[in-house]
Amino acid sequence: MNTNKRKTKGTLMKVLNYIGRYRLLLLVSVILAALTVILQLYIPNLFGDAIDAIVGKNAVDFATVSLYLKDILVWLCLCSIATWVMNIVNNRLAYRVVQDLRGQAIRHIQVLPLSYLDAHSSGDIVSRVIADADQLSDGLLLGFSSLFSGVVTIVVTLIFMFRRSVSITLLVIVLTPLSFFVARFISTHSYKMFRKQSETRGAQTALIEEMIGQQKVVRAFGYESTASKRFDSVNKDLEDCSWKATFYSSLTNPATRFVNSVIYAVVALTGSLQILNGNLTVGGLSVLLSYANQYTKPFNDISSVVTELQNALACASRIFELLETAPESADPKETLGDAKGAIDIEDVAFSYDKEKHLIEHFNLHAKPGMNIALVGPTGCGKTTFINLLMRFYDVDAGSIKVDGTDIRSVSRKSLRKNYGMVLQETWLRNDTVRGNITIGKPDATDDEIIEAAKAAHSWEFIRRLPKGLDTTITDEDLSQGQKQLLCITRVMLCLPPMLILDEATSNIDTRTEVQIQDAFHRLMQGRTSFIVAHRLSTIRSADVILVMKDGRIIEQGTHDELLKKGGFYSTLYNSQFQGAD
Repeated sequence: MNTNKRKTKGTLMKVLNYIGRYRLLLLVSVILAALTVILQLYIPNLFGDAIDAIVGKNAVDFATVSLYLKDILVWLCLCSIATWVMNIVNNRLAYRVVQDLRGQAIRHIQVLPLSYLDAHSSGDIVSRVIADADQLSDGLLLGFSSLFSGVVTIVVTLIFMFRRSVSITLLVIVLTPLSFFVARFISTHSYKMFRKQSETRGAQTALIEEMIGQQKVVRAFGYESTASKRFDSVNKDLEDCSWKATFYSSLTNPATRFVNSVIYAVVALTGSLQILNGNLTVGGLSVLLSYANQYTKPFNDISSVVTELQNALACASRIFELLETAPESADPKETLGDAKGAIDIEDVAFSYDKEKHLIEHFNLHAKPGMNIALVGPTGCGKTTFINLLMRFYDVDAGSIKVDGTDIRSVSRKSLRKNYGMVLQETWLRNDTVRGNITIGKPDATDDEIIEAAKAAHSWEFIRRLPKGLDTTITDEDLSQGQKQLLCITRVMLCLPPMLILDEATSNIDTRTEVQIQDAFHRLMQGRTSFIVAHRLSTIRSADVILVMKDGRIIEQGTHDELLKKGGFYSTLYNSQFQGAD
């Protein structure tokens, strides 16, 4: 329980730090809240004085009553205007805070280590940035609208009540802690439930994204029933924790209302006795009853706000967990410049799980312009090796050097600028064809783009699009092969000194693959290239073939040399043709 309290307090302080960036808006909101409350509480005074102007039958001071009614109308108009402006200020303040959080979250995701992104589902991360931020926004809006006004209402109401009757005001103050005890008891139980609700909502979002994104696989393997059962299970968990959170939170308002009703009844009874004793007028009692109602109302509002804030803070804590995740190690200021392509890998060791070794004692010397192929069974470390080359992960031991410079001593951006990378998995953004091709070279001319597209054999389908290069596309508009061709065109446009081709032609038909292989052959001239391939027939012309197994190089040489050895590579190569035979 103490841990939850400390966590809630810490999260609240972090949110307040973000709110503190907009001190002017906060100050205006507080001033308007105070003004609105004072105007609202001054009006019952006018009503009380108007009632006292009605002395008895046929003894009504209509002139005085009329004057008070006019004043009441003016103050009501001023109060309405102040409330309207206050709500606008509160909206702007809440939305700007959430805008800052979302912007920082997106920027932070860009520098998070891939190990974090690999360990958390994209649906959960999206839920933190979108759904949890929305919940925080709603909580802040309700907080600014009710919390500030409620506190000011309580203070100002007591001031006005003391002017009417000190004894009744003291009686109200003595009974007030009952509302606090009730609200506190309930709120301490609600935070844990709202926290679990947010986490379960994130898991549900991740599952929905997974099922929709892989719908073809789901239907192909008849997984619909199992997927529905999984969703029903998560949905049931969300229902349970949401029901418990709502149950606890719903107790707050009626419980505090009961306490407030008791206070109201005590004020009515005490005030009536004072009227009989001549210590209070009827108008004065009506004012005190109005104030008693006004005084207790903020406790109902604040109790509701506390419930919403518990939910908002539970969501905020998940956002701050993301923001406070340590980013990848800081980039040195030194840049790599234009590399020649000499790569030295010296006794490299790496593993995702430190208890399970993956790559050990990896050594390689690649001269500029060499074509190096990586082959081996699934899970042998080929893609991991590529991740280390690009410094998506840092080595645990040893070093990787480009032109004699340790890649950890230069900025990641300058390193990756020297690589052209085409992966088996394609990625296109919702943009024009031109925008998708020029990601690595935004200032490219149309002639350069067309030349690169022709070299990558993508120009044939690009020119048939409704607007050619200016056609806006989404990930669903093109076939997998066409998307792969666009990704290859990106590399053709940049012409970097080093290339990484990870099953780059896996989604292309055989005829186009021959054309692409020819384009790659021209592209790789004079460039250090790393080619990951499962179809060994595509790497026969590589200068060196590295055969990997269990994270180590067990064989290396040319295609012909490795076949003559009759080792593991020979077995892999021949096994690809035995099925056909």
